[in-house]
Amino acid sequence: MEQNMVAWFEIPVTDMERAKKFYEAVFKVNIAVHQMNELQMGWFPSAEGKSGASGTLIRHPDWYFPSETMGPLLYFSSEDVSNELGRVEQAGGKIVVDKRQISPEHGFMGVFIDSEGNRIALNSAK
Repeated sequence: MEQNMVAWFEIPVTDMERAKKFYEAVFKVNIAVHQMNELQMGWFPSAEGKSGASGTLIRHPDWYFPSETMGPLLYFSSEDVSNELGRVEQAGGKIVVDKRQISPEHGFMGVFIDSEGNRIALNSAK
């Protein structure tokens, strides 16, 4: 395979403005919101030629439902997991797993519940 296995991700939300503010505060990025009939998307920034998948916050009353216990677990890349974890609670989330080492080869991880009730993880080398 000549590409990463993950091409795109979608994080379900019930309140787009609240979720947008949460992710902008935690990751220090700007999220562009787009309305497509009943579907509302908040696109994360992406960089041409960089590794990793891009994705969106997504709201649709019949198709997307946040969950902190079910479904896949998405890991965001980080320079240092402590940076984002340090902003989670002030932004309206909850830390579930503090920064801990996975292994010397795989770095560190942490898990939080976002403003919408989704379980989200972080990964960093240091």
